[in-house]
Amino acid sequence: MGNCISEDRRKSTLMAGDEMSQKNTTPLFFLAPAVILIIVFVIYPIVQTLWLSFLSPKGEFVGLRNYAQILRSKEIINSDRFPFECPPWGALIHNAVWIAIHLPLTVFLGLFFAIILKDVKGASIIKSIVFLGMVMPMVVGGLMAKFLFDKDIGIVNVVLRFIGLHSLADISWTYHPETALLATILIGVWMWTGFSMIVYSAALAAIPREYYEAAEIDGASSFRKFIHITLPLLKPATLVVVVMTVLWELKIFDIVYVATGGGPGEASMVLAILMYIKAFVAFNFSEAAVLATLLTLLTLPPAIWIAKTAVGRK
Repeated sequence: MGNCISEDRRKSTLMAGDEMSQKNTTPLFFLAPAVILIIVFVIYPIVQTLWLSFLSPKGEFVGLRNYAQILRSKEIINSDRFPFECPPWGALIHNAVWIAIHLPLTVFLGLFFAIILKDVKGASIIKSIVFLGMVMPMVVGGLMAKFLFDKDIGIVNVVLRFIGLHSLADISWTYHPETALLATILIGVWMWTGFSMIVYSAALAAIPREYYEAAEIDGASSFRKFIHITLPLLKPATLVVVVMTVLWELKIFDIVYVATGGGPGEASMVLAILMYIKAFVAFNFSEAAVLATLLTLLTLPPAIWIAKTAVGRK
């Protein structure tokens, strides 16, 4: 009788162990396809690109020679022309110019539209019009740049001619090195302002109205309410807008490629287009891999910040 009981206990223990092992391996079974895809399409290309950046076009290991050659190249930083002559200034400086002009304009305009449209009747229609640039394909934005800044049919040129700026109105901006970079940046401002506006609108809607009512009781003016209530509470939204905008500016490709192709004379060249030209026009995959690595290193800090913020909120 005792033997039968011990045998039953042994069987039940084995069955419980089998169930536990199945529970432990089931998540791995479902994770396996995703892990395989990440390894094949993310991790392996990253490792291969990094390794390729240390090789010569003939496949010989050259260490950091490719990096030194790229960083000394005038295609990256043209110190002979920057900042006292017109572009080209080098792809890296052009990306920096994008950030210097595009970032403050999109942050300011997005905040401006979000505030003035906060309590306006029919604001959703106006916001939809502003947000139209965000949902429009970047290729279309590049084509629009060619038409908007055309000397014959461009609406921007018509306005400039009307206010008497004939030196700017009588040229097609995307075909002149003095204005090509600025033309692509201004189109980028229009296309990205919608994102900034939507983020700020959501942040403004989350601010309790009681804060403003208490400030009014204390006699605070509209300006003081904006400085001491609105701006501090919009700091998280501002950080999101700044980080996402910088990432977009560093990776910018479509608008510039369609509008100018990086020209004329590399006057609007950016890192992503230079990487594409190195790889698929010049077939110099080693230098293209170096540019891809540098571009990844530049975008890594903002991406890590976003990841840490997301994890911290959870």
